[in-house]
Amino acid sequence: QVQLVESGGGLVQAGGSLMLSCAASGRTFSTYAMSWFRQAPGEEREFVAGISRSAGSTYYRDSVKGRFTISRDNAKNTVYLQMNSLKFEDTAVYYCAADFFGRRSPTLMNYWGKGTLVTVSS
Repeated sequence: QVQLVESGGGLVQAGGSLMLSCAASGRTFSTYAMSWFRQAPGEEREFVAGISRSAGSTYYRDSVKGRFTISRDNAKNTVYLQMNSLKFEDTAVYYCAADFFGRRSPTLMNYWGKGTLVTVSS
């Protein structure tokens, strides 16, 4: 069982930056691939970024490539999402999620956090 708690969301102007954190409980954090998803009002939850167990591989949706960076610290049981050059369309609730295989579908994640709201003002 893994419990995930996101933090770092807030209100930021377009062009600004935020760093999200996701703290995981338990000793098995390093056995999970970690991902960030987001869900805007009225929209489906979508994959944003993923990172492999050892942080050797990272993956991003096209619209955030070059602006967002996912990283993890297995000693601290934490995964991060650095978001730069934020756009109005990045406004959403951001969720971290864990699974064993680094998949990108929200229906295949094993564990979810409760989310943190990011609002980008234009």
